[in-house]
Amino acid sequence: MSRIAETFARLRAAGQVALMPYLTVGFPERESALELVPAMEAAGASLFELGVPFSDPLADGATIQRAAQRALANGITLADCLRTVAALRARGVQAPLLLMGYYNPLLRYGLERASRELAAAGGDGWIVPDVPPEEAAALQAAAAAHGLDLIMFVAPTTPEARVAQIAARASGFIYVVSLTGVTGARQSLAADLGAVLDRVRRHSDLPLVVGFGISSAAHVAEVARLADGAIVGSALIAHLETLPPAEAAAGAAAFVRGLLATADRLPR
Repeated sequence: MSRIAETFARLRAAGQVALMPYLTVGFPERESALELVPAMEAAGASLFELGVPFSDPLADGATIQRAAQRALANGITLADCLRTVAALRARGVQAPLLLMGYYNPLLRYGLERASRELAAAGGDGWIVPDVPPEEAAALQAAAAAHGLDLIMFVAPTTPEARVAQIAARASGFIYVVSLTGVTGARQSLAADLGAVLDRVRRHSDLPLVVGFGISSAAHVAEVARLADGAIVGSALIAHLETLPPAEAAAGAAAFVRGLLATADRLPR
């Protein structure tokens, strides 16, 4: 059983929702992830989406764009992100670690090389939002050859036939985009989120993890009633922007505990 599958099986048996923080590698400082990820794991985070900074992040809003620009200014490359995964494993992090990035850097680096090195570093998969299923075969083959999952996306606007096509290719979990638009904190979740999740469940038994717009403990609690996991990115990045470097790890841990405070008490 993969680390991702084991994590969701364990949480499901315990009646708990998976919290998956998103953190741009190299933000706010070049080596920040090496302190932030262990602190958030200890606070209750279950998986991590580690962002590979890119100059043209098509799916990301202003907050994550700022984080990516700062990471690029700090000199972070895909190779650095792969080394960060290895360093986190060396520090004892047990949670699944997935690299989220756009296709251009991966393609230039080499799909086979990148997947081989991610697996060797102790990573668990790729999240690549700008690769549609019709063009994912090469990356999926490289990932599968090294025991990695390639996470597929479903949006509220995805037609039924396409949901079935995506589900047939998916592994690890399915990333359900909660709204139409880019990443960013929101006041409320989409009213039709439950219907979107029900539609995806008709085609897959994989865990469903909701991302985009999840910003508060109330949002995580709402997702916990409907899905298997919640991804929190922009709200975490915005919180880190307010903290001095010496307080970042403790502040991130407190933020994670706050997000889970209500969800962990819900019956599932």
